[in-house]
Amino acid sequence: MTEESNLETPIHAGADLIRDEARRAPDKPGVYRMYGEDGTCLYVGKARSIKKRILQYAQGRFHTQRIGLMVSLTRSMELVVTASETEALLLESNFIKKLKPRFNVVLRDDKSFAELMIRKDHRAPQVRKHRGSHTTPGDYFGPFASTWAVNRTLNTLQKAFLLRSCSDSVYETRTRPCMLHQIKRCSAPCTGLISLEDYAGLVEEASLFLRGKSRAVISRLSGEMTAAAEAMDFEQAARVRDRIRALSAIAMENSVSADSVAEADVLAVFSEGGQACVQVFFYRGGQNWGGRAYFPRVDKSDTDAEILSAFLGQFYEDKPVPRLILSNVVPFEKELLEEAFSMKAREVDGRRVVSIERPLRGDKHALVDHALTNAREALGRKMAEGSAQGKILAEVCEAFGLDGTPERIEVYDNAHIQGTNAVGGMIVAGPEGFQKSQYRKFNIRGVDLTPGDDYGMMREVMRRRFSRLVKDEEEGAEEVVRPDLLLIDGGAGQLAEVQAVLADLGLDDILAVGVAKGPDRDAGMERFFVPGKPPFMLPLKSPALYYIQRLRDEAHRFANGAHRTRRSMDIKKNPLDEIEGVGPGRKKALLHAFGSAKGVGRAAVVDLEKVDGINRALAERIYGFFHPQTQR
Repeated sequence: MTEESNLETPIHAGADLIRDEARRAPDKPGVYRMYGEDGTCLYVGKARSIKKRILQYAQGRFHTQRIGLMVSLTRSMELVVTASETEALLLESNFIKKLKPRFNVVLRDDKSFAELMIRKDHRAPQVRKHRGSHTTPGDYFGPFASTWAVNRTLNTLQKAFLLRSCSDSVYETRTRPCMLHQIKRCSAPCTGLISLEDYAGLVEEASLFLRGKSRAVISRLSGEMTAAAEAMDFEQAARVRDRIRALSAIAMENSVSADSVAEADVLAVFSEGGQACVQVFFYRGGQNWGGRAYFPRVDKSDTDAEILSAFLGQFYEDKPVPRLILSNVVPFEKELLEEAFSMKAREVDGRRVVSIERPLRGDKHALVDHALTNAREALGRKMAEGSAQGKILAEVCEAFGLDGTPERIEVYDNAHIQGTNAVGGMIVAGPEGFQKSQYRKFNIRGVDLTPGDDYGMMREVMRRRFSRLVKDEEEGAEEVVRPDLLLIDGGAGQLAEVQAVLADLGLDDILAVGVAKGPDRDAGMERFFVPGKPPFMLPLKSPALYYIQRLRDEAHRFANGAHRTRRSMDIKKNPLDEIEGVGPGRKKALLHAFGSAKGVGRAAVVDLEKVDGINRALAERIYGFFHPQTQR
């Protein structure tokens, strides 16, 4: 349990404020947060004794100039008392991940990983991809480091074990096998082509395979193939052979040489020049399920042990922790991390111990060394790309007359077909490349817009985007970042609409640039419209031109994808959804009775009344919906 301190902290400068806070701070475990003059969080720390830790800052003896700068910028503090230092560690990681303080090691680009789930709350369990919390009863296998890896494994499971992947609603309404059965990817339990007992056997085999028992499964299938061949059932033997091939291919490709590594995450940190890379590989059931490189925000004074410790706390803040974590360095406060992770593991499945090890020899050391090689190479590539990216952004800055290198560039594009299903797309880019977590789509809702009015669509997108920004700034919302540059798909007309909206909201200090396609829509012939300047073009071989083309193409791709999604959802809409009183249950009953919405529309009132749950009044309402001009 935690309790927030209600101390009213006077606003002093730096060390004086901290010294004043220390006099009233509790001598208990907890978390402290330092805030700057503008209210942004500067640093989050945890301590066994908040009072003693704060006193260290107040004494003014700092190990680095960076800590001295942090103290000098501090204008207020907030304290949270916890029951133990372990709880303080977990809470500290949560705050760092949420607030992203300037002086902490901060994990960036921390997306959830895909998993495979075999559901256990249905008589014919379904296998499917899954992200997020484990709320549905079933067995979860993962994490997989990439969508490609989980799709490949799912494809293999369908080939080898013939498990269904359809939704429950599709399963319940099937009257004949689907295409997946025809191409030998599903055993069709929906139509009874396999008994539920035999299907349960396939589910158990799939679970064993995902738990690393691939040899046992392949051995059993080999015996089944031999028996079928001896019984002269060569067609069945060929089907089993194909299943064995599918399993063998993925088992050999993902196999790990270290027999002792059944379930582990392997991490390696490499730092150089004030930057760091942490490479993570996931090993489950004796198989390598892929890896990913992370580039946390660090300072030159941070040691590898401190970087890894901060990374581990934030990385596993919302993820299941494996039994074993292997790393190339011993993280700072290793024992405390092990205790915190073990506590988390007990809450999930009753496991008691999570170990963090630094192997020095053998197969485990080889795995860590492999991760370290990947970390070193990934950081080298990123530093090279960063240097090139910096030069390109400097050219963009010069081309458009910006005061400094843009940290946030927003690019806008609209997509529609003759004005229908109109969608506006916003992508974000900066020194780190595309920031896909910041992408936004805007479903155009303006009722007074003429279909195909590109100017009106852009005006609506801009007003919605920047009205929200102004509101967030007024309310003091966290992490509100103004763009340094807006790139608008269009010429002088679209740019004028954008400028009008920005001026109306008091944001006319944000530079907006129109990017108009060439006469024949040829790449390289773009004309740029900057307020107060005549239209101009960039040299054909300019790196800045190539960069802007990439940004424009990405915005176009994103907007078109959002438009296609909205259009497909519109196509799938069922007219029954619009009738008051017809919920999911009655809708299902009507579709079972008449086959489709068109069948419901052709039915008479007396026929509608015969459906379970449909009384006379509702039957007349349904009939009237499909026959608005007919008087019964």
